[in-house]
Amino acid sequence: MDEIDKPVFIYATFPSPESAEAVGGSLVEGRLAACVNIIPGMTAIYMWQGQRHRDAETVMIIKTRSALAGDVIAAVRTQHPYSNPALVVLPVEGGSRDFLRWIAAQTQEVTG
Repeated sequence: MDEIDKPVFIYATFPSPESAEAVGGSLVEGRLAACVNIIPGMTAIYMWQGQRHRDAETVMIIKTRSALAGDVIAAVRTQHPYSNPALVVLPVEGGSRDFLRWIAAQTQEVTG
């Protein structure tokens, strides 16, 4: 498998399940992601602009290919309500071959 075709997961956070679902749906429909997992109920504690914050957030894990990671990040940023969203690309080192092939197949361009 070429490096650009290797699967990656992109970790992202959102202020609500609804905002994550809107972005995730567009990624899957646009074939930038094979699947997104939306996990509500996270608590984030962080410093922002010199102040400590504690907020409820929703995690989204985006399953895609390395070649699309930049496009996924760009697409998420244009739709995301945060000015500085958490977007981190995580390499996938292994797993079920059938599942990894499915990610690749779902994120290929549609022809014809």
